[in-house]
Amino acid sequence: MVGTAGLQLWLVRHGETTHSRDGLLAGWADVPLTDAGVEQARSLQPLLAGERFAGAWSSDLSRARRTAQLAWGDATPDPRLREINFGQLEGLPWMTLDTVYKQSLAAFTGFAPPGGETIEAMRERVNAFLAELPPGRHLIFTHGGVIRALTREAGEDTFLPTGSVVALDWSARKLLFIRKQNGVRSPFDDPSSSR
Repeated sequence: MVGTAGLQLWLVRHGETTHSRDGLLAGWADVPLTDAGVEQARSLQPLLAGERFAGAWSSDLSRARRTAQLAWGDATPDPRLREINFGQLEGLPWMTLDTVYKQSLAAFTGFAPPGGETIEAMRERVNAFLAELPPGRHLIFTHGGVIRALTREAGEDTFLPTGSVVALDWSARKLLFIRKQNGVRSPFDDPSSSR
């Protein structure tokens, strides 16, 4: 349980999209869930059922909003919870990216896509959102990059597959649990080969 002054985050990565399935960069592109992504979202219902949250939030992109609707119900959309803006790299296959972009994105530092935003800028907008949250446990439907940025601050550096959930005691910067979708693999699972 979260104390009266504590902040706990339950972070849900949206279900599978054609972009996540095929290893394409999907930042601000508004791509829908695949049928498998719909099933991933629905499979989260038992985990979330009966839980109490001070607030439920989602990125304003349709893949996160739809995941929220299927897994939980109403969630307040906020554009600050979007994935990183990949700019001119948006929609490109991971495998075709220049090595400089691959390395900096895999390391999750120093990434600066042309016409997009840096990881640091994405982290700043997400932290601005979190700074406005009242104490308590909050459910947030968002994207892989946002989750990775936040889990890194809790000492866990992983890129979660679609449909996964991670809980953080944000006040203590402590990882509480990770629940990955069973059997789900994406082209981004191994940072040495894809993102």
